Amino acid sequence: MTDSNKYDLDYKRLGLMAGLEIHQQLDTSCKLFCNCPTMLRDTRESTYEFFRYLRPTRSEMGETDQAALDEAKVIRKFIYKAYPSTCLVENDEEPPRELNDEAINITLTTAKLLNMQPVDEIHIMRKLVIDGSNTSGFQRTSLVATGGHFETSHGRVGVDVLCLEEEACQRVEEQEGAVIFSLDRLGIPLVEIGTAPDIISPAHARETAEHIGMILRSTGCVKRGIGTIRQDVNISIADGARVEVKGVQELDLIETIVEQEAFRQVRLLEIRDELRGRGASVGAVTDVTHVFKGTKSAVVKKKMGCVLALRLCGFAGMAGAEIQPDRRLGSEFSDRAKKAGVGGIFHTDELPGYGITETEVKTLRTSVGAEAGDCVVIVADAHDRAVNALQEVMLRAEQALTGVPEETRKMLPAGTTTFLRPLPGAARMYPETDVPPVSINGRIDKITTPELLSERKDRYAMEYSLSNDLARQIVYSRSLALFDAIMDSVRVDGSLVVRTLTATLTELKKEDIPIEQLQNNNFLELFSLIADGKIAKEGVIDILRLLAEHPDRSAEDAAASIGLACVDEKQTENVVIKVVAERRELVRERGMGALGPLMGVVMQELRGKADGKLISKILTEKIKELL
Repeated sequence: MTDSNKYDLDYKRLGLMAGLEIHQQLDTSCKLFCNCPTMLRDTRESTYEFFRYLRPTRSEMGETDQAALDEAKVIRKFIYKAYPSTCLVENDEEPPRELNDEAINITLTTAKLLNMQPVDEIHIMRKLVIDGSNTSGFQRTSLVATGGHFETSHGRVGVDVLCLEEEACQRVEEQEGAVIFSLDRLGIPLVEIGTAPDIISPAHARETAEHIGMILRSTGCVKRGIGTIRQDVNISIADGARVEVKGVQELDLIETIVEQEAFRQVRLLEIRDELRGRGASVGAVTDVTHVFKGTKSAVVKKKMGCVLALRLCGFAGMAGAEIQPDRRLGSEFSDRAKKAGVGGIFHTDELPGYGITETEVKTLRTSVGAEAGDCVVIVADAHDRAVNALQEVMLRAEQALTGVPEETRKMLPAGTTTFLRPLPGAARMYPETDVPPVSINGRIDKITTPELLSERKDRYAMEYSLSNDLARQIVYSRSLALFDAIMDSVRVDGSLVVRTLTATLTELKKEDIPIEQLQNNNFLELFSLIADGKIAKEGVIDILRLLAEHPDRSAEDAAASIGLACVDEKQTENVVIKVVAERRELVRERGMGALGPLMGVVMQELRGKADGKLISKILTEKIKELL
């Protein structure tokens, strides 16, 4: 088996294909099927809770979705925290109301920006989901548009579907046999954008995600912050299989995820070829509780209902084979076993260890009839759970003999992934009978598309003489609307405004200054004072520091209270003359090189009361006069 390098993969040779599913919360006044607010709450505000047990149901064709069946293997109690604003629709005790009209318009705007063709009529579907994230056991979703595209540096990327759906509950805590959810997020309108598998490299995946994110932000109607946008990445290579990685929230990790999933599939194919070359097979389960009756292993003793073992013929060394950084084929076995409710597994590629002795390993191998080339997997737990866990391991071991299984995986913090469930199929979808269809014929023609942020960036760079970096910072900032309001109201340096709304506020936040208390009028008044020459721009940070603590005060009053009212040119000149005279020896010694040090002295004396450009001009003149 070759030693593949995850950082040196030829993606074209591998036949890499990838697509994105972008889920973005919309910033609407109420939820998708009720009038409840779309704000998140602290769970300490919860006033009551209730619970559900969810079960899979058959589709209209009599089929049951495989992903739902897999989820139902572990019976769990789902507890929901509710709030004073929570309504009966969210509790699934009342039928949903009509589709949110505001959300439809935002979705159609997005469709137009993505060159998509809307459907004639929106029909609501129920998508079976029994992981507890919906009180009803399904998520309501609707197809709005198809057949779109946009251009990238690697060619055109198709956009297959645009859906409008309801956001799921927020997972709060996991307990023994139960999961706690918060209902505040349930029902927030969400658009899902699914691209065609036209992505050809990790860098292309990131570029595609950035472009879609730019389009969504261009609508001006999407929520911002961690958790408001999520990317699912579908990845496959030639001879591999489609794998969906769920819940990518950080754009910076998309490249890593594509790299590591491609590498995982390459490694799994190499493991398959090695196993086939050995004539490997999956053996039977044996009760080996007697082997560990006197064990010193704390882990085994803690779960000592019984110990079962599975012989994997010809798998020696393969369970320990790395498939991603810090993850091995044995990790895949463990992922599956945990779905049955056990804490994990041991295998002989990693033993002796964990308190299990070499003598116990030899006795274990003898008990199951393992030969030198075999690997043995053991599980210690209650009998039924141990049996179910090893059945899952058997299934995954059989899949290792065929290559890469199709599945849904969850992203881990470092960009690696873990098994979540099998890929869902069409059997999980069926019509929603409680919500009437919505006709949108002719509606798309009334939608006015906004200026794209990429275009606005270029316009701002020219209109306000901003660098490309500053223009990009402000158009992607949450302060974009405030920037527009300031620039529309006063004649002030655009670069100063951008730096204030980005870098300065970031600096104040690091000082634990409550910048969230600043109001828009605080900034408008502040920049009006600068435009009128009543304060110098050097006083901005001190004034904002005070206004953040007392946002009800006017900017002019704040400036006066800390002595930052502007001095005139004559007063500025007098201070410069005094400083130059006191340091004439420095000037004679350094010449114009004294400008920098003396600039700092004058700025300190004037404490933000004069413009830096004016000080520099006068100081240069006075140094030259002395020289």
